[in-house]
Amino acid sequence: MKLEFFSTRAPETVNKEKTKDTVGILKGRIREFQKILYAEGKRSLLIVLQGVDASGKDGLIADAFNGLNPLGVRVAAFKAPSTLERSHDFLWRIHAEAPVRGMIQIFNRSHYEDILVPSVDKTLDEKTINKRYADINNFENMLMNNGTVILKFYLHISPAEQAERLQERKTNPKKFWKHNDDDWKTRSKWDDYMKVYNTIFEKCNTPEWIIVPADQNWYKEYIVASKVCETLEAMNLNYPGMTQTKQ
Repeated sequence: MKLEFFSTRAPETVNKEKTKDTVGILKGRIREFQKILYAEGKRSLLIVLQGVDASGKDGLIADAFNGLNPLGVRVAAFKAPSTLERSHDFLWRIHAEAPVRGMIQIFNRSHYEDILVPSVDKTLDEKTINKRYADINNFENMLMNNGTVILKFYLHISPAEQAERLQERKTNPKKFWKHNDDDWKTRSKWDDYMKVYNTIFEKCNTPEWIIVPADQNWYKEYIVASKVCETLEAMNLNYPGMTQTKQ
C-alpha cells in the first residue's frame, strides 16, 4: 500500500454535479444514523483524519459533517504537544479525547503525528519509534474492544496542489489567518513524510487506512461521507426501548 500508486484526483468518468447531489443524500443519512447512535448509547465512532498541510482537513470537517447534532459530535485538533502533554506518555492526550459511547469523535491530526514528526526530524531513535507503532496498535485495539469503531482517512493531495493552496494563504485575505511559514519548511521534507506515511500504512493497518483523493474537495467529501455512512449502517444501530419506571 504505497501512496505513489494512488491518484490524488477523481476518476475522469465521475460526474461532479451528480456526485455532489449524492453527497447531500449521504449527509442526510449520516444525520439519521447519528440520532440512533446517540440514543442507543452503546457504541461510538472515531474518525481519524491525517494529511499534509493544506490537504483539507478543516474544510472536510466543516462540509462533510455539517448538520450533525452538536450534542453527539466532537472535534479534537492535535498540534505540537504542550509542556504538560510531553510530561506524560504520548498517548495520554489522545486517550483523553477518545469518544464516549453514543458519540462521533473526529481527530484533526492524531496520535500518528507522534510517529511522523519525530521520525522525520529524527528526535527519537528507531527503537522508540517502533515501540510507538506497537503502542498505537494496542491502543486502537483496546478502543475497538470497548465499542469504538475506527475509521482512518489519509487525505492524499499532490505536491502541486499543496503548493497552490499554501500560496493562496499568502494572497487571499480570507485565508491569511491560515498562513504559517513553517508549512513551507515542512513541505521541503515531502519525500521524508511520504516514506513515513507508507511505513505507517504498513505497520498500523488494522483498522485499514482509507486513501482519499483530495485534490478536488467535492470528491474528497464524497469518499469520506460514503465510508462514514456505510460504516454507520453496518453497525446495525437501534433505538432503545422504553425504560420502565420501577413502582
